[in-house]
Amino acid sequence: MTENTAPVSALLVVDVQMAFVTGAGAVPDAERVVERAAMLIARARASGALVVHLQNDGPVGADDETGTPGWELRLPVEAGPREVVIRKTEDDGFDGTPLADLLTRAGVAGVSVCGVMSEMCVGATARAALERGYRVVLPHDAHATYDIPAAPGISAAVPAPMVSRVAEWALGDEVEIVAHAEDVSFTAAGAAEAAARPAEETRDPA
Repeated sequence: MTENTAPVSALLVVDVQMAFVTGAGAVPDAERVVERAAMLIARARASGALVVHLQNDGPVGADDETGTPGWELRLPVEAGPREVVIRKTEDDGFDGTPLADLLTRAGVAGVSVCGVMSEMCVGATARAALERGYRVVLPHDAHATYDIPAAPGISAAVPAPMVSRVAEWALGDEVEIVAHAEDVSFTAAGAAEAAARPAEETRDPA
């Protein structure tokens, strides 16, 4: 765990979509994750940091199938030069999307990541950011996932909080893990950020 971290200039909000944080299909502690994500978004906006909402386009029949109620984002977006939505189809939010270009144009050097699922889209996006040379700050109480069910002959059920902690550990020693969302601080994105697309960044369907 890291007690004190330097400010970051972007927040990546990963897949905080209705299918995963509301109703019977919600992750355990969904209310906590939504609350912490909302806090991070508010603080990032107030600091002039870049806010990127990653939205997964699920396949036909999935809980987050594109265009269905479960696909919708849970938290409101204030679209503008410093807040965009990027749609994706892979766990890694950089894969096949304009995220890397957006961060570069915004002059971002460090990001904070929150959302769901810890060992899937959150972990994959955080790892990809680390591989691209970004500082990554991951608040422990601002990401979550599901329990892993028991597998006969392999293991008993694994509780969701343990899965989330293992996902953090698997990112290695470069990630900066902080205990609480309020431990994350933000600063304004660089001057190049003004050139960021003003409304919504979408994945090229081709």
